[in-house]
Amino acid sequence: MPHEDHNHADCLAMFEKLSAYIDNELDPVTCKDIEKHASTCTACQACLETLKQTVALCKEVPDPQPREAFSRRLNQLIQKMAGEPASKPNL
Repeated sequence: MPHEDHNHADCLAMFEKLSAYIDNELDPVTCKDIEKHASTCTACQACLETLKQTVALCKEVPDPQPREAFSRRLNQLIQKMAGEPASKPNL
């Protein structure tokens, strides 16, 4: 249940910094401010936890590998644009 003195501007300010927070790109003071706000705001706490879970899931997905034909064609186009003879790609 929201507090009567709850300031939604604080939530918006925190929301704008969540990705940087999760990626450890913020200074310690800003991190503490986010942690303090999330500890008292259930909506922001849920948002933070959901984003953390999403990032963790994304990190588990393997990088797709291009098909050999695509890599070969891309290499040919790069060589053509560079004015060099096409060579076999080192994949």
